[in-house]
Amino acid sequence: MVKVLAGEIVGLEAIPVEVEVGILSGLHSFTIVGLADKAINEAKERISLAIKSIGAKPPLHFSKKIIVNLAPADLKKEGTIYDLSIALGFLKASKQINAFLEDKLFIGELSLKGEIRKIKGALCYVLMAKKLNIKEVYLPKDNEKEVKFIDGIDIYPVKNLKELIEHLEGKFKIEKLIPQKPEIIWEEDKIFSYLKGLEFFKKIIQIVAAGGHHVLFFGSPGTGKSLLAQAINDLLPPLDFNDAIETTLIHSIYGDIDEVLFKPPFRSPHHSSSEVAILGGGQKVKAGEITLAHNGILFLDELPEFSRKVIEGLREPLENGEIVISRAKEKIKFPAKFTLVGAMNPCPCGWYGDSEKECKCTVSEIRRYQKKISGPLLDRFDIFVNVPRIEPEKILESNKREDIFEIREKIKKAREIQIKRQGKLNRDLNFKEIEKFININKEMKDFLKLAAEKLKLSPRAIHKILKISRTLADFEQKENIELLHIQEAIQYRQSEFFES
Repeated sequence: MVKVLAGEIVGLEAIPVEVEVGILSGLHSFTIVGLADKAINEAKERISLAIKSIGAKPPLHFSKKIIVNLAPADLKKEGTIYDLSIALGFLKASKQINAFLEDKLFIGELSLKGEIRKIKGALCYVLMAKKLNIKEVYLPKDNEKEVKFIDGIDIYPVKNLKELIEHLEGKFKIEKLIPQKPEIIWEEDKIFSYLKGLEFFKKIIQIVAAGGHHVLFFGSPGTGKSLLAQAINDLLPPLDFNDAIETTLIHSIYGDIDEVLFKPPFRSPHHSSSEVAILGGGQKVKAGEITLAHNGILFLDELPEFSRKVIEGLREPLENGEIVISRAKEKIKFPAKFTLVGAMNPCPCGWYGDSEKECKCTVSEIRRYQKKISGPLLDRFDIFVNVPRIEPEKILESNKREDIFEIREKIKKAREIQIKRQGKLNRDLNFKEIEKFININKEMKDFLKLAAEKLKLSPRAIHKILKISRTLADFEQKENIELLHIQEAIQYRQSEFFES
């Protein structure tokens, strides 16, 4: 019997899986056991043709009983990443190769010609191997960019099965990766500098970017709500190294990447997306869009059109920065610290409150439409922005481009101030931290108390105003909050459509 090490991803971690290959006397059979899914069982044909392509005798032509056990046997296994380890285990067990396979991790999908194809989760497997003190990792060459920065372990990018076997037998040398620290690059401006007629709102989205605040844009169709949401992503500074690794790990498993992600993710799922697609879950628990948006932006356009379960399911992640998905046999925690950007029309026809077009909806239809967004979720938005119709001459006039790099530096500096002061963005401050890090004088307290009574603000809304005020001061690089900051923050909490 031969053992080869592989792995299985559960949540955001890889768990070691031993691929045991045994050959017994008897009638020919090729069996894979250990809670393997259909993709693994189909590996029999792929592996046989891949082995035949290198001139070796394949399992399907072997006149003995072949048993492959994936241990631990009670852990569900899925995917095609076991192809390489099963193939090597069979070749060693059948004495067709003479290679030392211990203390090595083999991950990869085989093509019928013996090529090793790109897989998902390569970074996760390498980190697992490093944690277990595995000396060498062999993975597809197409995955090398996403793991080339990891040091302390030998990583070998492999093109095909024949090349790998010759390397293991000492007939050919595959060059191991030389660790390289990736370069942090701030991408070119795509939308922000080209916004026309929305000058007032540029300041608002700068504050959103500086403090990571949740924002809801509402207004008539075509006024620029979606453009403003996308422009926020232009302003976000690159992730620091630790956040970039965490984000890359998530997208390595559940997304599609080629290298380390320093640009904050921007996720914009369609409103028909299911609860599992947005929040995560499934028969084998997987991350949803809120986790893929971790350290970035989750943009929900046409917010009321999302299902009730999806909308209400956002409440806890917005407060806690994570989501816990429980099943009978497991409980998996996924990070979900993102900036929620919502966009919606004020009514079903979209023209309620518009200065030019008349709304055709009844009062009951408007209320029913707006009530799709519950009060508790609305209260979790920091900023409400009514985006009105833009005058045609403003759209057609030449646009003087702003120096986005200067604005980005101000946002980056504001974020650095927050991290240095409290270790997190103002958005993420809890009640105790607000009391510790946000100080206002008696005049500001009296003004805020009066505003809270008049506008019927909840305690959460008051805390939101304090956090926005702190961001406004940080954006201007002022040590203390001023009354003007409180007043401006209150303006950002106005949501007249929902209060009418």
